[in-house]
Amino acid sequence: MLRSLFSGISGLRSHQTMLDVTGNNIANVNTTGFKSSQVQFQDTLSQMLTGASGAQDGVGGTNPAQVGLGVRVAGITTNFTQGASQTTGRSTDMMIQGDGFFIVRKGAETFYTRAGSFDFDETGQMVLPGEGALVQGWMAVNGVIDTNGPITDLRIPSNTVMPAVASTSATYTGNLDAAAADGSVLNRTIDVFDSTGNSRTLTLTFTKAATGWSVEASDGTATVASQAMTFDAAGTLTTPTALTVGGVAVDLTSVTGFAGLDTVKADVQDGQAAGTLQSFSLGSDGTITGSFSNGLKQAIGRISLGGFTNPAGLERAGGSLFRTTVNSGEPSVGPASSGGRGSLAGGALEMSNVDLSSEFTSLIVAQRGFQANSRVITTSDEVLQELVNLKR
Repeated sequence: MLRSLFSGISGLRSHQTMLDVTGNNIANVNTTGFKSSQVQFQDTLSQMLTGASGAQDGVGGTNPAQVGLGVRVAGITTNFTQGASQTTGRSTDMMIQGDGFFIVRKGAETFYTRAGSFDFDETGQMVLPGEGALVQGWMAVNGVIDTNGPITDLRIPSNTVMPAVASTSATYTGNLDAAAADGSVLNRTIDVFDSTGNSRTLTLTFTKAATGWSVEASDGTATVASQAMTFDAAGTLTTPTALTVGGVAVDLTSVTGFAGLDTVKADVQDGQAAGTLQSFSLGSDGTITGSFSNGLKQAIGRISLGGFTNPAGLERAGGSLFRTTVNSGEPSVGPASSGGRGSLAGGALEMSNVDLSSEFTSLIVAQRGFQANSRVITTSDEVLQELVNLKR
C-alpha cells in the first residue's frame, strides 16, 4: 500500500517540475535569444516480487514479477533550434543565423549568449545591456584584423583616430591622343600626403610636340624635368614608365598612346590624411567598420563567435547567459561563417524559440498528470482507511 503512496508522490514532484519548466518557457516567450526547455521522465527502480525462471523438463519458464516504485525527472534538455528574426534597425543589434554564441566577459568569467542586443558604455566598450558584460572579439591594428590572435574586449572610443599615412606611390592611367595638335598641354593633379597628413598637389604636365608627347612633374617643392615619352606600335608606353617626385613613385605603365582618345588621369595614391571617427556600422561577418572625417572607412574590430560540440551541455547563468560545463566541452572560437559557426545579420535580433501552442499543450499534460497522481494518493489513503477500520 505504501508503494502506491510514494509512487503518487514521485509523480506529483515530477509533474510539478514539468509545470515549472513549462511556466518558465511561457514567461520567456518574448525574451531575446531565449531557448526553451523540455522535461524528460524515466521510471525509478522496481521492486522484485518473483524472479524469472528457466524452462525445465515438463515445466515452462516464468517471467519476473516486479512492482515499479514511481517516476523521476531524467533530465531537462535545452532546445537550441533557431528563433524567429525580429528586425529592429539598430546598428548595434546582431543576430546569429545558424550555430554559435556571442562571447562576453563579466569580471574574470567568460559567458556565452544568443542575445545580440548590444550597446556602448561611456568608455566606448561594447556591452550587453542589463548585465554589463563586455563583448569579445578582435581589435584591428591600422585596419587589419588578426582573427588568429587572442580575443579581447571590443572598444570603440569616440575619439578614435585614423593615423595619417605618407604617400609612397601614385598611379596614372588612360590614353594620350597621338593625333593631338602640337603645343597641346594637359595638367593632371592628385593630392598626396606626408607622414603627418599634410597634403600637397602632385601635378604631371603632358605636352605635345612634333616629336610626340613629353611629361614633367612637380609637387610644389620637388620637380622632375621634362622627359620624352615613347610608345611602341601597339600603343604601349615604353619610356618613361615611372617617375619619382618628392619620394612618391608615379606609375605610368597603364598610360597608352592611341589616336583620337584623351582620357589620361590621376587614378590612385596610397597615402591618407588623419581622421577622427564619425560613425560606424556592423557587417554580416561581425566586422565593425568606422567612417572617419577624412572620408575613408576602416575596420575597427570584429565580433567573435564560439561554437560547441554539445551546446545542450551548457549551464544557464541568468541574464540570457550560458557558461561551459565538463559536458559542453570548450568552445571553438573564431569569426562568423567559418568552422561551423553561423553568419551574422545586422539590425535584427533572434527572438525566443518558445512555441506557445506546444507549451500550452504541455501545460495541460502536466496538469492532468498531476491530477492523476493526486488521485493515486487519495485512493491509497481510502484503502488504508478501510484497513484501519477493520479493527473497531
